[in-house]
Amino acid sequence: MDATTLETLGDELFDALRERRTLTPLTSRHTDISVDDAYRISLRFLARREAAGERVIGKKIGVTSKPVQDMLGVFQPDFGFLTDAMQFADGSTVSLKKSGLIQPRAEGEIAFMLKSDLQGPGVTRGDVLAATEWVAPCFEIVDSRIDDWKIKIQDTVADNASCGVFVVGTQHTDPRALDLAAASMQMWKNDAPAGSGLGSAVQGHPAEAVAWLANTLGAFGIPFKAGELILSGSLAPLVPAVSGDRFTMQIEGLGGCSIAFSD
Repeated sequence: MDATTLETLGDELFDALRERRTLTPLTSRHTDISVDDAYRISLRFLARREAAGERVIGKKIGVTSKPVQDMLGVFQPDFGFLTDAMQFADGSTVSLKKSGLIQPRAEGEIAFMLKSDLQGPGVTRGDVLAATEWVAPCFEIVDSRIDDWKIKIQDTVADNASCGVFVVGTQHTDPRALDLAAASMQMWKNDAPAGSGLGSAVQGHPAEAVAWLANTLGAFGIPFKAGELILSGSLAPLVPAVSGDRFTMQIEGLGGCSIAFSD
């Protein structure tokens, strides 16, 4: 795709975020769009957010587990960028209007805080664990600027991997102190069970997903940096959220976190 079209689509996504509205799928309007094109669109989207004052603080991996792939009909991982405007404190009540959320869904996952740089290719699970200062439970609230979540891989990639907002639990744990693949998550929506899963749901081990992203970004010359937060992907199917909902979760050995929503 030509540079003008890529920039126009990135601008459309930025405007949709600011105006809390959705767009016709990019893939239905541009049938020739490639995944590489979609990443270039996402970088334009990010550049607009940075120009508006947001600051990149980490990265997220999306569509890593089979339940999420089956739910969305997208069968390969993708990635997006986290900014400071997306992060809320554990236990926050998030205003849908003020945060720009349109059609949010909650997912429970494990967040990694890096203490040293990593750059692919060749990054392994062991490298990730050695470079991680702590892990913690995390709610990522995914959202789509695409009509009714009718997405293909190119649509979600362009839309910053469908990232909305996130909260990270206050208990920080050494990732080498437990088996993250065996860690069990339980999630509740308004005190009713809303999903469960194991760390192994994410490419066999959450650190494998982080290594995949480090190597994928390494091919573009993009490193992981010390102090960045990496969200490793959902351990269970996504759960829709509306105003008035409250989500809580516990991950064995890691503690818990919560998030609620208002108009």
